[in-house]
Amino acid sequence: MSVFGHKMKALFRGQRQTLDKEHQAQLKQNHGAVWIHAASVGEFEQARPIIERLKAKGERRKVVVTFFSPSGYEARKGYEQADGVYYLPFATRRNAKRFIEALQPSMAIFVKYEFWPAYLRELKKRAIPTYSICAIFRPKQRFFRWWGKLHLNVLKCFTHIFVQDEASLQLLTSHGVSQASVAGDTRFDRMITVKDERLAVNGERLTPIANFTEGFERVIVAGSTWPKDEILLMKCLNGDATLNDAKLILVPHEIDEQHMHFIFNLFKGQMVRYSAVSRRPSDISRRNILQNARVLVVDTMGLLSATYPFGQVAYIGGGFGAGIHNTIEAAAYGMPVVFGPKYHHFREAQGLIDAGAARSIKKYSELEAALGTALDQHEYIGAKAAAYVQSELGATDKIYKFIFS
Repeated sequence: MSVFGHKMKALFRGQRQTLDKEHQAQLKQNHGAVWIHAASVGEFEQARPIIERLKAKGERRKVVVTFFSPSGYEARKGYEQADGVYYLPFATRRNAKRFIEALQPSMAIFVKYEFWPAYLRELKKRAIPTYSICAIFRPKQRFFRWWGKLHLNVLKCFTHIFVQDEASLQLLTSHGVSQASVAGDTRFDRMITVKDERLAVNGERLTPIANFTEGFERVIVAGSTWPKDEILLMKCLNGDATLNDAKLILVPHEIDEQHMHFIFNLFKGQMVRYSAVSRRPSDISRRNILQNARVLVVDTMGLLSATYPFGQVAYIGGGFGAGIHNTIEAAAYGMPVVFGPKYHHFREAQGLIDAGAARSIKKYSELEAALGTALDQHEYIGAKAAAYVQSELGATDKIYKFIFS
């Protein structure tokens, strides 16, 4: 069965389980909880500062988190700050009624693009305060098309919508959705917290990365990469003299053996795998292996954020596929950022470009030039990245005060 098939099977099984007798009983034990729904891990990270602010304030409120995707649920099902983590049952009127009846939340918070009509209508019917956070809207979305009135009416079920930017607010207002305000994106707040937290948590696990970069001041960290990204990076490392003294830390988005085999063939004779060297005793031989390698492939989950401080420039993968991955994470460390062409649905990517802290590339020659410039001017450009992140802080405060004060 394909990876997609496994995910769909897990999704349907998880959705059914949420409404079985055992899980219904668990939901009832959390009556009055703040219910937070996120599609997957990325959206959960936007909700996380709100959850942790709530718990840090000593509130006795319970928090229940739901996910749509199996990857989100599996990654955060053990999240200690939540009193319950579940799949969101498929959004039929019957399922919405059963879920909300069992949980009876005191309020509901949906993150970014999550707009489920059956749930929103049931929440409004029961007069349960309902919020959308970190939302972003564009004119071509279904809400604003000539045929989208029913979809637009769904937005009016929210008690309040917190949008990321002024353009989204103006779009909503022009279509009669007035219960909205600009708060920004809580991921910026989250990334500042993560920056120090991840380094402390990973401790000795970072030693091989430190050995690999020791004495080198031209290191590229490539995060969440896909094959198209990796091919271009290989060409750059082995191209003309611009990058012949640079090292690469590669943190692939997928670390299955098929992808590892592809990377091995791509960087044959130049790479070492983190999982292999981390099993060796911490001795001179391990250090020599790492010092002599050109590419370190981090084939272990959970290390990307903590890896950024070991480089001077960040390349963010995904820009040749569905869209780039998290750019804020690298920018928070004060790194110049480079990524592929599919970034236009990511406000922060455009913000970094406008701030002079990032470049988008479409081909090998552009990538080589962008990386060369970023390495040569990493302190100057990186300072712009850090300043941009600082300018975007504060969304958590705005949302928390509005909802809970």
